Amino acid sequence: MKVLLEIPDDKADFAMEVLRSLAFVKKIKPMTIEKISLWEDLKEASNEVKLHKQGKLTLKSAQDLLNEL
Repeated sequence: MKVLLEIPDDKADFAMEVLRSLAFVKKIKPMTIEKISLWEDLKEASNEVKLHKQGKLTLKSAQDLLNEL
């Protein structure tokens, strides 16, 4: 299982040390600002698709997006 944690910057070093000390933790990899931004964008897009499927949001067609360029 993968888990995403949000830890305040002033506690990050301690939290990383604790996680590394746990034998069952396989991999610890901090996220860069760019990856965090991408993650948030993907979550927002996923939520918009979900709302569209529920009929609560109307999305633009690919043609409309191309016409805006």
